[in-house]
Amino acid sequence: MTSLVVESPGLLTTVQDLGRPGFGPLGVSPSGAADPVALRLGNLLVGNAPDDAGLEMTLLGGTFVFPEGAVVALTGADFGAMIGGHPVEMWTSQTISPGAKLVLGPTRNFARSYLAVAGGIQVAPFLGSASTHLLSGLGGHDGRALRKGDVLKLGEPAKEISCQRISQSVLLTLKPRRVLRVTDGPQIHCFSEEAKQVFFRNTFQVSEASDRTGLRMEGPSLGAKGPGEMITEGVPVGAIQVTPSGQPIILFVDQQTTGGYPKIANVIGVDLHRLGQLRPRTEVRFERTSLAVARSLWIEQERLLNSPRQLFA
Repeated sequence: MTSLVVESPGLLTTVQDLGRPGFGPLGVSPSGAADPVALRLGNLLVGNAPDDAGLEMTLLGGTFVFPEGAVVALTGADFGAMIGGHPVEMWTSQTISPGAKLVLGPTRNFARSYLAVAGGIQVAPFLGSASTHLLSGLGGHDGRALRKGDVLKLGEPAKEISCQRISQSVLLTLKPRRVLRVTDGPQIHCFSEEAKQVFFRNTFQVSEASDRTGLRMEGPSLGAKGPGEMITEGVPVGAIQVTPSGQPIILFVDQQTTGGYPKIANVIGVDLHRLGQLRPRTEVRFERTSLAVARSLWIEQERLLNSPRQLFA
């Protein structure tokens, strides 16, 4: 079996797949890739199943050696990857020679870069998923971020992997955006009309305290008509809670599965992967939309992601 050796892990590199949805009632968050679309596309480029495990790097990439060689693809944020001093093209499959070293640096644009390897990263699954949940220390490689000297096993790749690249039109359609579309939250009635206008008409900045658990927003305060806390209830990924301080928090992939703050809105499905590419201090706005539009956009995106003729240039 082939392998990947971690010479340098970068700032925060974890093994992630598409997560473990459906365990919320048991208190287990879905976890998985913060930008699942980028991981899916990377897997398709190297002949993997869309939900195979890859590496997620945050803000600063690592250095990896492939003793037996490999076919890889880099997607998501551009971390200035190099092999032997030569730039590595994003969004395309690449063949790495035995013993070659893949070096990534700081991000040049967005928050997270993904490394997909033909055959996938092989780790013991937890609740059917390879994804790492850092807070609980479960899943992934020993339930933690990668460290120098870690050796990851790779699966058997497809017998024939053709060199492919994602088309520019697809990348334009799926690119990160700073206007996040949202539907009304279940407690939107707890907020005054003035607070709603503040939320939808103003810009908020992603706090440096943000992580995979939640993205804290900094901006004008939102006042709730009722108490700042309520009876705890289940919460989905993308729910926007408002704390007693009046500041919103977007619950993310490693979220707690219940919450006791009122939810003014929820990020729609097609924009959830865009949350994973928001860097600290990035400014965002929220655009109100309907459930019908959100559903239509989701169907359209899934149709695109399952259409190889449209995906590849």
